[in-house]
Amino acid sequence: MSLHKDLELKEAVLNLSQKEKDKLLVRLVGKDKMLMKQLHFRLLESEVDLTERIENLKRDISNLFRSMKRGSNYSRNYSLDKDLSAHIRHANGLVNEHEKITKDKFSDVECRLLILNDVFERYPGVFEKDSYYASPKLLSYVQARVRMVVPKYEKLHEDFQFDLRDQFQKMMDFAVENNLD
Repeated sequence: MSLHKDLELKEAVLNLSQKEKDKLLVRLVGKDKMLMKQLHFRLLESEVDLTERIENLKRDISNLFRSMKRGSNYSRNYSLDKDLSAHIRHANGLVNEHEKITKDKFSDVECRLLILNDVFERYPGVFEKDSYYASPKLLSYVQARVRMVVPKYEKLHEDFQFDLRDQFQKMMDFAVENNLD
């Protein structure tokens, strides 16, 4: 049951002394890792730290795909589509966590475009119609990622859209060409 539904408990908590509330708050924050990260960002970090976070995230995303084997190195027993899907999901998880912590919409869209464009650039053959590595599951996942980033891009302020226009257009051109839109 949540606190806002139990009005009696809510009232009792609000009537606690400030010292008791502080102790409770510290205990509760310690039990929720995401809340700890959000509070750390909100209370202890500056704009410089946000810029550094974004650069680290972009570097991690690029390194993630750079570390994958290239297409010609795959044997029949090794599945490129599964490996690529896992890497894309991992990269999106990093962006999800970043967005939950920082609430920064611009870097969210920027990093999602980076993921898609990096994948499209490094593994264009995977998305061709008759590709040996094509997987319906991977294609539908990437298609969903493309469809998710479009409204996020459109909700950005026009100045931010302008900054990301080239990346967005590159992603859309590839998506349309390969029926991923």
